[in-house]
Amino acid sequence: MRDRQEAARRAKELVAKMTLEEKAEQLRYDAPAIPRLGVPAYNWWNEALHGVARAGVATMFPQAIAMAAAFDTKLMKETGDVIATEGRAKYNEYSEQNDRDIYKGLTFWSPNVNIFRDPRWGRGHETYGEDPYLTGELGKAFVEGLQGDGKYLKAAACAKHFAVHSGPEALRHQFDAKATPKDMWETYLPAFEKLVKEAGVEAVMGAYNRTNGEPCCGSNTLIRDILRGRWKFEGHFVSDCWAIRDFHTQHMVTDTAEESAAMALKAGCDVNCGNTYLHMLKAYEQGLVTEEEITAAAERLFTTRFLLGLFDETEYDGIGLEKVECREHLALAERAAAESVVLLKNDGILPLHKKEIRTIGVVGPNANSRAALMGNYHGTASRYITVLEGIQDAVKDQARVYYSEGCHLFKDKVEDLSATADRISEAITVAKYSDVVIVCVGLDETLEGEEGDTGNSYASGDKTDLLLPKVQRDLLEAMAQTGKPLILINMTGSAMDLRFAQENCAAILQAWYPGAGGGKVIADILFGEISPSGKLPVTFYRDTEELPAFEDYSMKGRTYRYLTGEPLYPFGYGLTYGDIQLKSVFCNGSEVAKGGEIAGKPEEFSLKVLLANDGAIAQEEVVQVYIKADSPNAVPNGKLCGFVRTALQPGESGTVEIPLDRDAFTVVNDAGEKLTDASVFTVSVGFGQPDARTKALTGKECHQFTIRL
Repeated sequence: MRDRQEAARRAKELVAKMTLEEKAEQLRYDAPAIPRLGVPAYNWWNEALHGVARAGVATMFPQAIAMAAAFDTKLMKETGDVIATEGRAKYNEYSEQNDRDIYKGLTFWSPNVNIFRDPRWGRGHETYGEDPYLTGELGKAFVEGLQGDGKYLKAAACAKHFAVHSGPEALRHQFDAKATPKDMWETYLPAFEKLVKEAGVEAVMGAYNRTNGEPCCGSNTLIRDILRGRWKFEGHFVSDCWAIRDFHTQHMVTDTAEESAAMALKAGCDVNCGNTYLHMLKAYEQGLVTEEEITAAAERLFTTRFLLGLFDETEYDGIGLEKVECREHLALAERAAAESVVLLKNDGILPLHKKEIRTIGVVGPNANSRAALMGNYHGTASRYITVLEGIQDAVKDQARVYYSEGCHLFKDKVEDLSATADRISEAITVAKYSDVVIVCVGLDETLEGEEGDTGNSYASGDKTDLLLPKVQRDLLEAMAQTGKPLILINMTGSAMDLRFAQENCAAILQAWYPGAGGGKVIADILFGEISPSGKLPVTFYRDTEELPAFEDYSMKGRTYRYLTGEPLYPFGYGLTYGDIQLKSVFCNGSEVAKGGEIAGKPEEFSLKVLLANDGAIAQEEVVQVYIKADSPNAVPNGKLCGFVRTALQPGESGTVEIPLDRDAFTVVNDAGEKLTDASVFTVSVGFGQPDARTKALTGKECHQFTIRL
C-alpha cells in the first residue's frame, strides 16, 4: 500500500518553506506555481463520472445511472481503472507541454454517491440510484479502480456531494435539506461512510445546500465531527463550485466573503472551487483564521499530490495517448452498455428476426441523437453510433430502414417556419411502410441535468413531472393509432411515466444514456445478438401524485424501501430473453427450503445459490438478496443486502456465493443509532424484489426463508 505517513511528512516539509501568501494561494482550485520551490501549477478540477470528461477525446462509458443498472461491481472497478489510465495518459501528455489547465489533472470529482430519492431531480443520472447499499458497493468498486493499488495513487477519486443533496436544483444555493437522524444514518450517509472507511477515497466534496441548518461546505457536524472525527477521514475536502460564496449571498449565514472563507476553512474545507478563498489573507488579517489553519489545509493538499507521485517518477509515467480510446477500452464501454439496458416489457416481439422483417420504421427525436447517448459530464468520442445508425448497420441490406425524427425533443415543431407537429405526418407515413416501428423517445442533458449547466428548459434541470414532453407523447399516441407493432426505446437518466407505453407498446427498453457506441448495443439487443440483463436501480413510479413534495427530504413514501403504493416497474426489476432458474439456496452449507429456517450469528451467514440456464440462449442474470428485520425500526419493505451478476450457457448450471455482512442484520433507530434489535429476519433470494408487482411482471417468485439469531 502507498505510504500516507511519508507523503504527509514530505508535504509538511514542503509547505514549511512557503510564505503565508503562497500557502493561502494553494487552497484555490487553480493553484498557481511556486517556481522557487519547484512546484508547478495544478488545477484540482477534473470530472470522470463515466469517462474522462471535458478534456478532449476519451472513452465514453454509459452514464452512471446506466452502469448502476448493471449491478456489477467488477465492471465498475474495471471502468474506474480504465478512466484512471486515460486520465494518466492525458496528464502525462499535457504536462509534457506544460499544459496545467482545468480538466487536465488527476483529481477526479467522481463518483456522485448521493441518493436518487426523487425522480424529478435533474442530476439523478449522475448517481447509482436510490439504494444506499447498491450505491455504496458500486461507488466503492469505482473508487478502488480509479485509485488503483500501486505504490502511488493512479488517480484521486472524490465522493460527492456530502451530504443530503438531491435537489431541487433551482433552490440548491439557499435550500436547507432537513433530515432526521434516522434518515441521515440509514439513507444519506452510508455510501459516503463506505467510500471513506473501505475504499479509502482520497477526497470528499461538499454540497451547495445546507443540511439541518449548516451549509454543507462549512458544516462542523458533517466535516469535522462525522467525516474527520467519527470516520477518521485523512484526505482532503473540496467545496462544490462557488458554494462558499453562497454562505453570504444566499444562505445568509455570514455577512462577508472573509467570514465565509473562514467558516469553510475552520470546518475543514481545504480546496475552494470558486473564488472566495481569494479573501483568505484578509480573513487572516481580520483575525478570523490562523496561519496554522491555512497550513493544515495546504499540507493535506500536498499530501494528495505526493500520493499521486506528482513530484516523483511513477509506474504510470509511461502511459501515453495510445491508451486513450483504445480497442480494449471501447470494448469495456460496449460491455457496460450491454449490461445496463433494462427490458421493461416484451410480449414476445423481441428479439426481432432479420430474416422475417422486410421493413423497419425508426421514429423519434432520440433515434438519431448523439446527445441522447452522452448524459452530462461527458468527454468527447471520436465516433458515435446512434440508435438509427446501429439498426442500419445491423440489418445492412437485409431490410429497408425508414426514418423520421417524428418531432423535436421538446419544441412543438422542428422547423421554425412550419406549423406545429410538422413531422407527425412523416412519422405516420414511415409506420405505414414498416412491418415494425421502433420509437425512440426520452430526454437528454438539456432537459435533465445540473442547474445552469446547459440552459435547460425545465425547472433548472429538474423535471416538473414524470411525463415525456408533450410533443413526444403526441408522437407516441399517433404511432399507436397506426396499429403497427411498436417497440419503445426510452433514453432518459431517470424514471418516467410509461403507463401509455406499457398499455400500447409490444416491448419497452430503458436504454438510459448508453455512451458513444450505445446505438450498436441497442441494435444488438433488438436483434438478439445480446440478451438484456439490466435491473432498475430506481423505482419507476406511476406518477408524482404518490410522491411527497420534492422539497421534503423525509424518506417516508420514497424509494422501494418506503413505498406504500404499487410501482409501475419496481427497483431491481428487469426482464431477459433467457430462462435462468433459481434451483436451490444453501445457507452456511445447508440447503434451506422455501419457508425454512436457519439459526446462527450475524457474522456467520453466507449464501450459495444454485442456478440453471433452462433456456436456449446464453444469458446473464443478477441474483439479489433482500432482508426484512422483524423490528419496528426496520425499513417497511426490506432492504437490498447482496447481489451478484453471473453468466450461464444454455443447459449450464452454476453457483454464486453471496456473503451477508453484519450490517445486513442491523436497523437504524430514530436517534440514528445502528443496532441489531431483532432476532428474526426474512431473507428473499431471487432476480428481483419479493414484491407482488415484480412477481406479476416476471412470473417468478423469490426463495424466502427465515434467519433466527
